[in-house]
Amino acid sequence: MKLDFTGKSVIVTGGTRGIGRAVASAFAGSGAKVVISGRNAETAASIAAEIDGDVHGLALDISDSASVSEFFPAAQEILGGVDVLVANAGITRDKLVMATKDDDWDDVISTNLRGTFLCAREVIRPMIKSRSGRIIAITSIIGLTGNPGQGNYAASKAGVIGFVKSLAQEVASRNITVNAVAPGMITTDMSADISEKAREAIEGRIPAGRSGTPDEVAASVMFLASEQASYITGETLRVDGGLAC
Repeated sequence: MKLDFTGKSVIVTGGTRGIGRAVASAFAGSGAKVVISGRNAETAASIAAEIDGDVHGLALDISDSASVSEFFPAAQEILGGVDVLVANAGITRDKLVMATKDDDWDDVISTNLRGTFLCAREVIRPMIKSRSGRIIAITSIIGLTGNPGQGNYAASKAGVIGFVKSLAQEVASRNITVNAVAPGMITTDMSADISEKAREAIEGRIPAGRSGTPDEVAASVMFLASEQASYITGETLRVDGGLAC
């Protein structure tokens, strides 16, 4: 089933690498006009130019209210509106809880959870006005299962799941769906620092027997953004090869 997003406007936060870049590329390849964000304006613009299709890059720090307030009007001016928000940007600061400093905790919560809230809040009003919209937040199976050394990350991603459920109920009557995608072990820059031994141990627990790819996550995001998923909202779709079953 090929999904057609011709004429649709899509914003992908954290779209310069990994899952975000794959999502942006998939939407652009299906006819959408896309704006991606990155911390650095030049990098975002450069990556956007490398993606086939109508893609634009702007700077955004999703943990900063002022940056968010500047980014979204600029993005919507380029796009002529917003049909889909993919809230993907996120960070890790992995440490055992007893070694986690206040800043390690605050930075992860501020970026992953507060940032998702700030971005979603920006698009709700125009989506309500047009009585249509899709919001997809990228969470993680760690938000469902927890993981030693990732207490801050797990808390932020579990918070995103709860936020998605709440927002979905607030806007469902306006033909706006809000869902989350929870990737498992995906081959990205973020997972590149994992040792080969640790990777083999994780993959040994995955029923599918391998790590996933950013393109496989992107396909799930596109489905949730499509008309075929119009009656799905408040859901968290695991893309993990069965790891969190």
